[in-house]
Amino acid sequence: MSTQSTPGIDDAGTTDHPSRSDGFVRGISGVIGGPLGDHATALDRPAGGERRFWTAVRIVLALACLTLALHWVQKSPCQDGAWQNNVQYTRLCYTDVLALYYAEGLNEGKVPYRDHPVEYPVLTGYFMGALGLPVHALGDGDPSINQGQWFYNLNALVLGALAVATVAVILALRRRRPWDAALFALAPALLLTATVNWDLLAIGLAAFGLLAWARRQPAVAGVLLGLAGAAKLWPLFLLGPILVLALRAERIRAALIAIGTAIAAVVLVNLPAARAYPENWDRFFELNTTRPIDWGTLWYIGRYLDGKVGDPARLGPFEWLNVNIGTLNTISYALFGLACLGVAALALRAPRRPRLAQLAFLVVAAFLIFSKVWSQQFVLWLLPLVVLARPKWGAFLAWQIAEVCYFVAFYGELLGAATSRPVFPEGVFVLASTLRLTTVVVLCVLVIREILHPEQDAVRANYPDDPDGGVLDGAPDAPWLDRWRRPATTSEPQPQPATT
Repeated sequence: MSTQSTPGIDDAGTTDHPSRSDGFVRGISGVIGGPLGDHATALDRPAGGERRFWTAVRIVLALACLTLALHWVQKSPCQDGAWQNNVQYTRLCYTDVLALYYAEGLNEGKVPYRDHPVEYPVLTGYFMGALGLPVHALGDGDPSINQGQWFYNLNALVLGALAVATVAVILALRRRRPWDAALFALAPALLLTATVNWDLLAIGLAAFGLLAWARRQPAVAGVLLGLAGAAKLWPLFLLGPILVLALRAERIRAALIAIGTAIAAVVLVNLPAARAYPENWDRFFELNTTRPIDWGTLWYIGRYLDGKVGDPARLGPFEWLNVNIGTLNTISYALFGLACLGVAALALRAPRRPRLAQLAFLVVAAFLIFSKVWSQQFVLWLLPLVVLARPKWGAFLAWQIAEVCYFVAFYGELLGAATSRPVFPEGVFVLASTLRLTTVVVLCVLVIREILHPEQDAVRANYPDDPDGGVLDGAPDAPWLDRWRRPATTSEPQPQPATT
């Protein structure tokens, strides 16, 4: 009896091979002999029960470790803290982790929030103190110990472990597509920004939250997402897609459990610092409320254009917003809110229920697009989400190239500000910012297209529905949705019940 196989999937119908299934990788593979052949596929599954050591999972994990090791080398010129002659900018190795060890008073033994206001959400502040105070206690009175360097290296070790754990979560969520995780493991953005700040703390917790949701543990998922949101705010946005998809599938109880436990986790983590040291705890919210337009954002690009058109003697609209920060905040939040409503409408109107990762990526991307702050390391927020949402190499690499261009231009901007001598014309930095913004928008458009045309979704070529969906995976749509949903085309496959 003959069987018809899907391109890119092995004979067992489970494992994806990118050189077959991904058009970009298939084209590039021609340089080294073409896509993986049938004989190579058989070798990947040796007969007789023999196990090969270098499996796809182990290769991807090793690649992640290699990328993080190279990141540590790239940051090594800054590790001693003796930033003479602007080495932190000329060698592109600046990191908040080292700078804030001193700025936050950890080198003096100050306890975050109790002795010093902290500009980050509480779990990040606790994390800084948990690593920084023992370093200070060890190095206090011993001049042979460079406290800042020890603090950075300890953070690099823990954050690197969280990055590897995130790769492991992606592998767990994509057992049939292990090479998808290589997008994260080999990302230039990870190489350049992994320890610029503490973002990997929130990313690791959020990744485990998504894994718990996928494994039908909504309470655990809520706690982990709440903890992630107590480290950086954005993981709380993932609760919105969970709620909308649960409404579509009439699985609202699980979503409410996740949301309730997330809120409880956020409150419990924040409560000690908020009650005991309210002014120091409020520093994060105060900065976000009063902060003007930051470098590289949509609003910054607009300010540049203000100076190129109209009457230079009058404030352009974007420059006016930079002066009237309250209005800027309102417009930024309103645009993000409208984008979220659009994502919710898309989730209800799509011919098939979108995958959780697709909506999660769109929501977080919308936040960055309309935010007045888009720091260099925020690219890490999108990395695991885009890998889960759209694991295709072509557009991903275009985005990563744009991020590398922005990274270099940003350090040129920093060096120019430090020396009062521009390294690049301002238009170069604005162009790099525009390219970064444009590639993220393009990724959003491609994800939306695949939501509207699910037969183009690479993940659904290997899974019957949504491997990240948990209780939503394989669930039928609610009957009331018929009047909302966009009709499906005949070529679009229908969801099948999940198998355990």
